[in-house]
Amino acid sequence: MLALATALSLVLASSAFAGFITPESGGSPNADQISSLYKIILYIAIVVFVVVEGALLYSVFRFRARKGRVAAQIHGNTRLEVAWTVAAALILVVLATITFVKLGPIKNPPNSDANGLTADDGVLTASASLPTPPNGRKLTICVTGRQYIWRYTYGSTCQGNAFGVPYSYQEMVVPANTTVVLDVEATDVIHSWWIPPLGGKVQAIPGYKNYTWFKAPTPGKLYKGQCAELCGRNHADMTAQVRVVTPDQYTAWLAAQKRRIAAANAQALALKKQLTQFGDL
Repeated sequence: MLALATALSLVLASSAFAGFITPESGGSPNADQISSLYKIILYIAIVVFVVVEGALLYSVFRFRARKGRVAAQIHGNTRLEVAWTVAAALILVVLATITFVKLGPIKNPPNSDANGLTADDGVLTASASLPTPPNGRKLTICVTGRQYIWRYTYGSTCQGNAFGVPYSYQEMVVPANTTVVLDVEATDVIHSWWIPPLGGKVQAIPGYKNYTWFKAPTPGKLYKGQCAELCGRNHADMTAQVRVVTPDQYTAWLAAQKRRIAAANAQALALKKQLTQFGDL
């Protein structure tokens, strides 16, 4: 009973049970498209499985022979063999076509909505090296994986980090209805940034840049994820969160974050000066 209770608690945990058979969605258009494509392929695969296994079971029972009988030697049916080969090829063509149709909305970010963050807020950026909406305006956030925490630098690519740029750890704060493009990197080992309702997982690799995007429509939502690449002994502690707020709340939070960082830097400089004065540094 104890073993059964333990197994059920693991299987039915909210994080393990999320999405169940199909991927989680609802947090971003690209996650919805991934889920939609997955379901289409799943349903076609179920139909093929039922037809093939049904034909197999029918043949086993319909053409079974009694003990002692000698099996008939059948050399095959050319028309039937050609038919099922062509049918399998057509199914693959259909799946490939659907996949390529769906890849565009998954890969290419859309414009921010009219009620999203505006260029007047001074934090939207344009960059040709990242996935870019049709109008070229997006909020860029550098996602840096470290053992064992995520750092988010706002309004900057990972190549453009500098002192004075606002940042946060573990929890990313984003404005609703705004196209957010992530520039993903790592400083030590391979990590994997993944918030399931916001899209597919992205590898964070030292010395290499990966990119993804999402657009969260609902303020007040908190999406949770986990590093999806075994990155060391404290891998389980490397969680990630995305908190969605209104554009006005985001602008106010960003300004407050800048002030907090400036105050912390000033305090660190004062402490350094004091330690230097007393010869402790």
